[in-house]
Amino acid sequence: MTLMTARSPGIGETLRESAVFNFEGAVTMVIDDSSFAQELTIRALKGFGLSTRHACSSAAEAIPILKENAVDLILVDSDMPGMSGFEFVRWLRRSKLEPNAFAPVIMTAAHVRQSKVQEARDCGANFLITKPFSSLTLLERIVWVSRDNRPFLEVGDYLGPDRRFRVGDYDGPERRADELRRKAGL
Repeated sequence: MTLMTARSPGIGETLRESAVFNFEGAVTMVIDDSSFAQELTIRALKGFGLSTRHACSSAAEAIPILKENAVDLILVDSDMPGMSGFEFVRWLRRSKLEPNAFAPVIMTAAHVRQSKVQEARDCGANFLITKPFSSLTLLERIVWVSRDNRPFLEVGDYLGPDRRFRVGDYDGPERRADELRRKAGL
């Protein structure tokens, strides 16, 4: 997905006031069972120049649309009746729908516990943001996922972007048994 025209920040970096982004033509989908939260998200996106082409109140409503239409960005609520956002992202990643199975997914959640952060990561979402979120936070995450070049991995039952964010070599103690055996000459 190429959503911007200027250099954008990484995680933890702030946007320059002079930054220019061109989101024209990007196809977005917002999935949220709360009409109020859905409308707030759509308005925030519109403020960035992103029009929401598909607004759905459930994952079940979104699936047939994704089978027929390519999207560039999906924002999905984690807690919805029926199919949760977590289940939806797992379905999406395994759907084999090109290019939608690889579309960036920003998950939103009203109540975030460590277990939800881990579940969002483990289901294949690119990022999790908490509600209520500021427009700036949403924009920073959209820019971040548009620049995210982590490869997609299939490991066990996981299919999604590489969950590791750290760049560079690990300097801590080795804990992998196969590496320890190799170093010991076994």
